[in-house]
Amino acid sequence: MRSVVVAVTQFACAPERAVNLAAAERSVRAAAAGGAKLVLLPELFATPYFCIEQNPRHFALAHELESDPSVALGRTLARELGVVLPVSFFERAGQAFFNSVAIVDADGAVLGVYRKAHIPNGPGYQEKHYFTPGDTGFRVWATRVGRIGVGICWDQWFPECARAMALMGAELLLYPTAIGSEPPPAAPIDSRNHWQRVQQGHAGANLTPLLAANRYGLERAPQDPARTHITFYGSSFIADAQGAIVAEAARDADAILTAEFDLDALASARAAWGVFRDRRPELYGALVSHDGAGTRR
Repeated sequence: MRSVVVAVTQFACAPERAVNLAAAERSVRAAAAGGAKLVLLPELFATPYFCIEQNPRHFALAHELESDPSVALGRTLARELGVVLPVSFFERAGQAFFNSVAIVDADGAVLGVYRKAHIPNGPGYQEKHYFTPGDTGFRVWATRVGRIGVGICWDQWFPECARAMALMGAELLLYPTAIGSEPPPAAPIDSRNHWQRVQQGHAGANLTPLLAANRYGLERAPQDPARTHITFYGSSFIADAQGAIVAEAARDADAILTAEFDLDALASARAAWGVFRDRRPELYGALVSHDGAGTRR
């Protein structure tokens, strides 16, 4: 038996980095005090969601891995509290900028970085202005609590991401997120239920628990606050290996969600169920082409 308590945090993000880092620290400490050995924070939690607009001044928010304040805080907390702590941050690497997660193990060591593969672009979510598509590929890390796979927000809409991490041995699927309402001209759209169901499907299809951490609250674009704004809808959740939601946050409140999983029992269930045994990868050529033609030319 290899039982682990995991936690998802949810909070609103203020304009000041120091305020957000303090909120993250409080959440992590509270989760650890409740027995969690892995804690997931929301996407880009150190700042407001600057991708709401195209503004070159926001590039100044990026840091290299070694100097990022969020990662530094995560390393300190992980080492002190003995928790695994994936840390979302705006990464600068040379002349490139990435939406990244540093995987901090329970001793404070950074095991590596995942850079977001799928970069969205639309009203209020103008990430292509800021982020280079990730070059790390999907990855899985052996941490003190088990093998984890981490995607970032828009990645969670793609079943290929979850399946790839599951095939590489992920025992837990994690998705830090920043998602809410759609500003004009897309409004009114509320994707919350769709967002949850897609990820519940990933958990069930791969027989692997899934954690999703979102922010909440109203955020406005500095350049056009009256017209461009997003109400992030919270609703962070933990799904079990059958896809059922076992813990869920409200749309508009701070939250710390916890759940406990026996990773050995889940591994046995995955082996017995046959969803990996019965795969036919030689038939999946359509997945490796943009138009679905695969090798049929």
